[in-house]
Amino acid sequence: MIKKIIKWTVIVAVLGLVGYWGYGQVKPKEPEIPMMEEPQVITFPVTEETIVSTVQVKGTSEYGRETNVYAPFEAKVESWNVENGQQIKKGDALFKLEQTAIRQQLQQKEAELQKRKLEKELKEFTLNQDLDSAPALATEAERLKMLADQENARLSSQLDEVTNDIERQTMADLNDRLKKATYLSPAAGLFLFDPTQQVPQSVTANQYIGKIVDLDSLRLVAFVGENDIFSIKPDMAVEVKMPSIKDLKLKGKVLEVAKFAETTAQEKQTSQTPQFKVIISLPKEDRLIGGLTLNGDIVTKRKDKAVVVPKLAVMTDGGNSYVMVDKGGGQIERQDIETGMQTLDKIEVLSGLKAGDTVVLQ
Repeated sequence: MIKKIIKWTVIVAVLGLVGYWGYGQVKPKEPEIPMMEEPQVITFPVTEETIVSTVQVKGTSEYGRETNVYAPFEAKVESWNVENGQQIKKGDALFKLEQTAIRQQLQQKEAELQKRKLEKELKEFTLNQDLDSAPALATEAERLKMLADQENARLSSQLDEVTNDIERQTMADLNDRLKKATYLSPAAGLFLFDPTQQVPQSVTANQYIGKIVDLDSLRLVAFVGENDIFSIKPDMAVEVKMPSIKDLKLKGKVLEVAKFAETTAQEKQTSQTPQFKVIISLPKEDRLIGGLTLNGDIVTKRKDKAVVVPKLAVMTDGGNSYVMVDKGGGQIERQDIETGMQTLDKIEVLSGLKAGDTVVLQ
């Protein structure tokens, strides 16, 4: 009897433990109460440093000095002594034009001059002979005829002289063409053919052939809007960068600022605000050529020993600027400030803060 009681007591106890354990597994857990985190505080030091205000521009490199090359007269090209992109010196022969036709014209003009000279001498000789052989007692009609012949000879001589002057001028022009038939470079630099046409085998008078660019005259030509144009002045320093060569940084300066806007065809189509041209000098650099995309930062203002805070830390309230200052010991107070120059990420503080203070952003 006692054994049965003990047996059932053990069974009930085991069943109770199993049931409690099973209930604990299926019973929903009470949600955990999240711990309240203290608000994060970001601190910024107030510093004294040089602050600069810049205007960012984008443009292309262009040659400032270019010398156009034109054909001196109409002719076939006998030979080309230059290739596209070739560096040349002043006085180098670029091309030579055919001279045969010019020399033939010169020979013809010289022969005509000699012929007229001989004809004039023959007329004078004949006239003198007639005068010498004329009878002493000539009739009135004969004397009038002799006078008429003399006047006719004089006028004919004057006309021949005018014709000779014209011929001599024509010959001078032809000789000048002969000198220009071998075209000598008027400047040193890089020769570039006209990209709109093939290398010509014959040319017309004053035909555009190409240009000579001065490699030392590279400059950055950029355009800025009306909001920036009034802050840019000649001689301002510019830091120039080339997107294609990340490590290339150049120092330039503003050469010219346009006095009027230039509207491009694209701007006319999109109704954008007209742009103003700004020309910036570039130093000599082997990797610089014409037609490259360049970026520039024009330094419009610069101030040394300025009290500066990050732009993120400055807030506004009703048009007034203020910051939150860390006074130490967990004490944070609002401080109104007067601001000055601004850059993309910093603001100059004219009053209200000093170097060494700490501002916070909550």
